[in-house]
Amino acid sequence: MTRPVVIAVAITGSVPRKKDNPALPVTPAEQIESTHEAFEAGASLVHIHVRNPDESSSSDPKLFARVLEGIRERCPGMIVQFSTGGRGRDQAARGSALYLKPDMASLSTGSVNFPTIVYENSPALVWDLAGRMKEHEIRPEIEIFDLSHIHAAKRLIDEGLMSDRPHVQFVMGVKNAMPADERLLDILLAELRRVIPAATWTAAGIGRHQSEVMRWVLERGADGVRTGLEDNIRVTKERLASGNAELVRIAADLCSRYDARPATPVEARAMLSIRAD
Repeated sequence: MTRPVVIAVAITGSVPRKKDNPALPVTPAEQIESTHEAFEAGASLVHIHVRNPDESSSSDPKLFARVLEGIRERCPGMIVQFSTGGRGRDQAARGSALYLKPDMASLSTGSVNFPTIVYENSPALVWDLAGRMKEHEIRPEIEIFDLSHIHAAKRLIDEGLMSDRPHVQFVMGVKNAMPADERLLDILLAELRRVIPAATWTAAGIGRHQSEVMRWVLERGADGVRTGLEDNIRVTKERLASGNAELVRIAADLCSRYDARPATPVEARAMLSIRAD
């Protein structure tokens, strides 16, 4: 039997704009519809950023609430993950929507250089976000931009701020951060298995690296793959993606080449140790 793989779709992010790809969902209504289309194509987890009317990044809990409500109505059982990422957002507000109790939330455990800024995640901020996630029974997805971030996650486990079975995502291909290099993935995965052996894992490839990183993780038996317009707005160098659903269909096709298939929402929740919807 083919094995189930969680397809995560990052529908919007904080960087792309409609001028870059008109299919980018920005308003809550657009985000709900785009998520539904991706859900129908095989995605079982959605990663959410919200935007202000001028398309800038937002931390407004009211926007997160509208998107959460719509997805739960239109996509039964789908895992909803809020971003607590920092590009364009006030640090003090990055966890302001966690009281809404999404199933998951992203958690970066250290700082890193991005193309034009420092993505700052001080120890105090990381501890605060982890504590809020524990309080609201939200499962963290640990975003790893550097080898040291694995050890920072282990410290959170040792402090009792999260379980010893977190979900970990290696982020590869961000300029000035970790390159999309297959050898690096093997180093990171070996260290994760040594330090946090019970973790589930995936990796995200940014831009043109999206499909090749998905291939690498499928070859290594990862629990999930990640796709979506947040990371990549194109299907080829010459053609923009028509939407998140098209990118999910590409991911599902890749799964089939590695004796895998998209996990159902029920399977995805069991695989990632997330409470039933």
